[in-house]
Amino acid sequence: MYVSIDRFEGNFAICESEDLKVVKILRSKLPSSVHEGDVLNIDDNGCFIDIDMTLNKKKENYRMQENLFNK
Repeated sequence: MYVSIDRFEGNFAICESEDLKVVKILRSKLPSSVHEGDVLNIDDNGCFIDIDMTLNKKKENYRMQENLFNK
């Protein structure tokens, strides 16, 4: 399952899943280097930052902002 970190609230990361559901994950279960906006791959082996998906998401968000503000 892939989730994107929206924000942190106390001991939890508030994430959005692929099917647009809100998922709360304990910060202690996350990699220590995790940031808002990171895409996580969660499977039976644990939780890992998917660097490629994170970079692609950030690039897409940047393109959308450029299109919105530069018309």
